[in-house]
Amino acid sequence: MLQDITLGQFFPGQSILHRLDPRTKIILLFVMMILIFVADGVAAYGLLTITTAILVLASKVPPLTVLKSLKPLMWIILFTLIIHLVSHDGEVLAEIFIFKITDEGIKFGVLISLRLILLIILSSLLTFTTSPIKLTDAMEKLLSPLSKFGVPSHELAMMMTIALRFIPTLIEETDKIIKAQKARGVDFESGNIFRRLKMMVPILVPLFLSSFRRADDLAMAMEARCYRGGAGRTHMKQLIFKRADFFAAVVVILICAATGFLSYEV
Repeated sequence: MLQDITLGQFFPGQSILHRLDPRTKIILLFVMMILIFVADGVAAYGLLTITTAILVLASKVPPLTVLKSLKPLMWIILFTLIIHLVSHDGEVLAEIFIFKITDEGIKFGVLISLRLILLIILSSLLTFTTSPIKLTDAMEKLLSPLSKFGVPSHELAMMMTIALRFIPTLIEETDKIIKAQKARGVDFESGNIFRRLKMMVPILVPLFLSSFRRADDLAMAMEARCYRGGAGRTHMKQLIFKRADFFAAVVVILICAATGFLSYEV
């Protein structure tokens, strides 16, 4: 299960999405997220699903790798679907004990589950196609207007990117600790829920110690390179909006218009 968590991983490539300005990808991602929540109707969500599938193909990231990002959250998606199946009024299609599955429950369950799936895939595509360094620079540029109000935009961008970057590292470290504890005879699968929670202690303690050690090593490495925050910092490669970025923005605007038309067509 831990190996299935792909958040924060970068998949090197030369696809159209890889070559887009990271600021463009972040802004358009937020636009698509808003669009997913305001869309309504089968046709509108069909369009968004097709758009997401096209983006996955355009990224040249293996589709199975993208779908792998859904696996850790599959139980949440299934739980959401089941809750909606039995919690909405409407025409009863089936009865299981005291629970009634209705047509409205199926409609809303599939809708909410599809929203979650699309959000996870689009968010994963951002990290798959954007390196941590470019992501940091993009966040700093987007947050820079807030610096006029005393907000440390560079430090915030750096913290968010470091946290995102170290997710795969911590997952790998957790997997190693679990395998080491199993080799010592620790049983994580048997017993009641309280015993299983107690068995998490041999995992959490070494993981916290390792995390603090990595943080200390990172701080020493940054100090050794004379890192002093964003003041006076320059960039070797400047972020520049290109023709492809404007084309991508136009395409997303057209998708927004089409989704709005399909959602609220009289």
